[in-house]
Amino acid sequence: MTPFKDGVVENTHPLNILPDGAEPQLDRIPLFEVYMRMAEELAKRSTCARLQVGTVVTDAQLENVLAIGYNGNAKGFPNQCDSTTPGACGCLHSEVNALVKAPGHIRDKVVFVTDSPCVMCAKLIVNSGTTHVFYRRQYRDTSGVELLKAADVTPVWYERWANEWR
Repeated sequence: MTPFKDGVVENTHPLNILPDGAEPQLDRIPLFEVYMRMAEELAKRSTCARLQVGTVVTDAQLENVLAIGYNGNAKGFPNQCDSTTPGACGCLHSEVNALVKAPGHIRDKVVFVTDSPCVMCAKLIVNSGTTHVFYRRQYRDTSGVELLKAADVTPVWYERWANEWR
C-alpha cells in the first residue's frame, strides 16, 4: 500500500497524500500527469534546434493554469536559435517564458517542465514562490535540481505514467 494517490513516492504535494488506510485509485490519469503532458505538448512549439522544452505553471490546488512557456527566441525576433553552439543558442528557457507571465502575488506555485531546470532557472523558480517542480527528463547537469532541494522546493522526477493512458 502506498500513501500517495498517484503511486509516486517522491510526489509529496499535499493533494497527492492519501488519508490513512486509503487505497490509491489508479483507474484514471493523475492530474499531475495531465499537466506534465500539457508541458510536453507546449515543447513542440519550441524553435530551439537542440532541446525542446515546455513549462506549465499552476496554482497550489492544481485548479488554474497561471502561465505557459516554451524555449525559443524573444518575442519579435526570428523563430530560430541565434547560434548553433550548445549552451549559447540564445533561446530563452521555457521556465523563464512561463514565469515572467505568471502572477507574482500568487505563492505556492507548482511548475511542470519537460526537462529538469538549469541552475539559473532553478533560482528563478525559487524566487517565484514555487513549492514543487515536476519534470519528465533529467537534464545532463543536475545542479538545478540540487539547488531546488537546498531551497526547500520539492523536485519530482515524474516519469511513472509517461506511457500510460496514451
